[in-house]
Amino acid sequence: MNSAPLIRRRTGSLLGLAAWLCGIAFFLPVAWMVLTSFHSETDAATNPPSIVAGLSLHGYREFFGAGTGVSPWPPLINSLTASVVSTLLVLALAVPAAYALSIKPVRKWSDVMFFFLSTKMLPLVAGLLPVYLVAQNSGMLDSIWLLVILYTSMNLPIAVWMMRSFLSEVPGEIMEAASIDGAGLHTTLTQIVAPIAMPGIAATALISFIFSWNELLFARVLTGVVAGTAPVFLTGFVTSQGLFLAKVCAAATVISLPVLIAGFAAQDKLVQGLSLGAVK
Repeated sequence: MNSAPLIRRRTGSLLGLAAWLCGIAFFLPVAWMVLTSFHSETDAATNPPSIVAGLSLHGYREFFGAGTGVSPWPPLINSLTASVVSTLLVLALAVPAAYALSIKPVRKWSDVMFFFLSTKMLPLVAGLLPVYLVAQNSGMLDSIWLLVILYTSMNLPIAVWMMRSFLSEVPGEIMEAASIDGAGLHTTLTQIVAPIAMPGIAATALISFIFSWNELLFARVLTGVVAGTAPVFLTGFVTSQGLFLAKVCAAATVISLPVLIAGFAAQDKLVQGLSLGAVK
């Protein structure tokens, strides 16, 4: 009797079970954070935590300034501005660069790609002091445009690396046909390459947006009252008076929503994009 199909079925079942367990392990902390955000501070601080405790919107009211009068909207708008603008700049620079490195390859393109990747090997804290001094001397401290420049430069290498693998999947015959028809570089990029590589562009944009939205170190050091971002605002809930868990969870839930919404809206493009360059 051939036992190979039975072994394959058991292996598939075990892999499926492992995938479900990993998914649950990743989802449980998020679900617990959301549940805790609807508890009162007293119930949220109990040990062990109470699942069946009464629900309350006190944490959200505190987050939106009901008790302190401090509005979270300026930091949220700052984060949205820095993330969206830097992501658009990253795409505007990464797509032509990746086009040059994939469809129109340059000499020693692999060395160029390694150089892009090597810039991500520098610890952020190592460049913090030089960036601070440059920002101080140029008068750009506590400026949202300083964060836009930094986020663009930080996300550009990984975006070029991703877009290069995506654009390498574009058939060369289409490029040749467009060139024969007299299409210029701008027409080729916007009307031919972009629609074909749109899943990859969406995946790159989403990852750049997430990295920009979640960045804390530079935003914490280089901004103050005017250009503070949402992660910086979130750290303000950890005070010398203690950790108000329900309020912190409510703040974390609200600040996580834009990323979750963006990921949910682009989930089909994200899956297509992340698998676009995987199979040759």
